[in-house]
Amino acid sequence: MSSGLEDRYQTLHEIVKAARTTLAPGPWDYLVGGAETETTLRRNRLAIDSLAFRPRVLRDVSKVDATSSFLGRPVRIPVMMAPIGSIESFTPGGGATAAQASAEFGVPQMLSSVCNPGLEAVAKAADNFRIFQLYVRGDETFVDDHVRRAVANGYTGFAITIDTASYSRRERDLARRFVKPWRQRATGFDYQAGFTWNHVKRFKDTWPSVPLILKGIATAEDARLACEHGVDVVYVSNHGGRQLDQGRGSLDVLPEVVKAVGGRARIIVDGCFQRGTDVVKALALGADLVGMGRMPCFGLAAAGAAGCVRMLELMEDEIRIALALLGVDRVGALDASYLYPAPPVTWPSITSAFPLIEGPDY
Repeated sequence: MSSGLEDRYQTLHEIVKAARTTLAPGPWDYLVGGAETETTLRRNRLAIDSLAFRPRVLRDVSKVDATSSFLGRPVRIPVMMAPIGSIESFTPGGGATAAQASAEFGVPQMLSSVCNPGLEAVAKAADNFRIFQLYVRGDETFVDDHVRRAVANGYTGFAITIDTASYSRRERDLARRFVKPWRQRATGFDYQAGFTWNHVKRFKDTWPSVPLILKGIATAEDARLACEHGVDVVYVSNHGGRQLDQGRGSLDVLPEVVKAVGGRARIIVDGCFQRGTDVVKALALGADLVGMGRMPCFGLAAAGAAGCVRMLELMEDEIRIALALLGVDRVGALDASYLYPAPPVTWPSITSAFPLIEGPDY
């Protein structure tokens, strides 16, 4: 089924603009902001914009297949709705509304452990491809309890975020005095800071049949260690530029991680991917799935579940067009030969992928 919003939103920038109009200043800045100088956030976009395409021509692209699969399940396009804490700041139904969009369109949703209405209620909201993401806020019993609940409620994989040993200074939030709902009641941060490779080993020993995803890998060294510990999915991420400032862009990190993994695990990447061409670049460099966090939230804020579905419909159109114009008839045919280093043509910002929106950060 379609979103029914084809006439209302014909471009992605219209969805972003509608979200900006709808959201109050606090939630908007939380959504678009990064840590401190926001350098890592900008480098996410810079890394994407510093690659050009090398298209091939005179190939049969009369039929282009943008579908893929992940963890043994089909996906309509190789995009995942990445975990967003306090997603209820952007749509009243929170994670449940996002799940409905995930099911309607046919892409996986990774549910954050710090959003409402919780993993059981989200599972009941839609029969979707869902993965659970945990911030470690307790001991081994805390972790195991969440694994049991996730398995019992049909979550296909279990992700642990590992780049939050300390909570960052997100100056847009601080300047607005905006405190996310989950932060008001959060405890147990020391458990996250104390989480180590020994805990990863214990997880795999205790839950060998549960696909484990480590979210927040940013080096080849840690990608290699993840594989040595039997991790099923390496998730390349810098938290959308919201944790460590002055970091590298995710797409700059991806090639060394792909090489270090060497096919031993599947690979997800996120970090300001906002257009179909962005997704295609990541796939060409070896990612299996591209996580999008802000884009689903723009859709949700603009028009609820239907707005999110419409965003994904437009993303699908852009991906198919990019594949066809590259001379590629399926996702699996992509490789790095279709890319070439090139200087960016715009100053990177959170909305620089949408040139019809005025202002560097809108």
